[in-house]
Amino acid sequence: MDKKILWGISLREILMVLGFYMVSAFCYHLTVWLSSADFAEESVTLLGIKSFIDGGGLQYGIFLLFTIPIWWLLFIKLKKEKLWLRVLLHLIFLPVFIYVSRIIYYDLCEALGWFHLTGSARVWDLYIPAMFYLVQFGIFHAYEHYKENQRKLKMEGELKQAALKSELAAIKAQLNPHFLYNVFNTINASVPPKQEKTRQLIATLSDLFRYQLKASKKELVTLEEELDFVKKYLELEKARFEERLNVEINVPKALYPEEIPPMLLQPLVENSVKHGISNTLKGGSITISIFKEAGQLKFEIADTGIGVKDKQSLFDKGVGLTNTKLRLQKMYQSQLEILDNDPQGLKIRFAL
Repeated sequence: MDKKILWGISLREILMVLGFYMVSAFCYHLTVWLSSADFAEESVTLLGIKSFIDGGGLQYGIFLLFTIPIWWLLFIKLKKEKLWLRVLLHLIFLPVFIYVSRIIYYDLCEALGWFHLTGSARVWDLYIPAMFYLVQFGIFHAYEHYKENQRKLKMEGELKQAALKSELAAIKAQLNPHFLYNVFNTINASVPPKQEKTRQLIATLSDLFRYQLKASKKELVTLEEELDFVKKYLELEKARFEERLNVEINVPKALYPEEIPPMLLQPLVENSVKHGISNTLKGGSITISIFKEAGQLKFEIADTGIGVKDKQSLFDKGVGLTNTKLRLQKMYQSQLEILDNDPQGLKIRFAL
């Protein structure tokens, strides 16, 4: 019943309009028939009653045919226009609706031999259609306002739910790194002094979680802080890949005070390690280059891994690249480019 059929109208709404028309037509023509001066004669016969009913259906059918294009224009075509402009248009449509519908109705009744008001009583076929027009479009405007209000209430409820979920996620994002940071410090303290390399790796990992905790509370960090985080991440990866992983960072120190969103580079570097270097026996190199050009801070992360033919598929394999792409689009209207590196591998570029 609530399924949209045409122009966003549901079957339930169509049946409600048709019901309103049927009741209005019956009430109007029953009143006319009962108030007829000569209802004791043929007008009270079944044939007379039938002529009133047929005429009523015809008249309000004409009203409906005129209402549809007016409704479409005001509530579909001009829906985004100011309400006062749409209401003002009723001053044009109202007299057209009254006079043209009456002319058509009278002509058809005379052609079919059906009853219609005559003489001075014709004034009621001006007054009643005018009232009907105002009532029905008043209902249409009120219903539109009701639906818009319901839509806004639903949206507000969804936004509140989304805000609550985001707030809870932010709290979790802070609690998890903080908890792990403390656990790693505890583990590090229990490692024997002889296993200095293990202690150092745990300390580095602890620093990563400490930075993540800090980043969850800040909108921007300095480029120096972000690079320190990336270097520590690469230290852990180098401990795993050893000589198979070579790292080169080309960033002028003059750019260190520049501010960027936290956790922006790490997902891109991780992608180079995961999809580039880890899949080759001989390993490869990762080069991070950052420079300023034409007032923009430009970033380039290149690897000499195996490369990827279907670069779009990288966004389907994990959330890191996708989230970074969305952050760049929303915060800086910047695009994340994935290109082929020379002689092999991938190159990721973007600008702030």
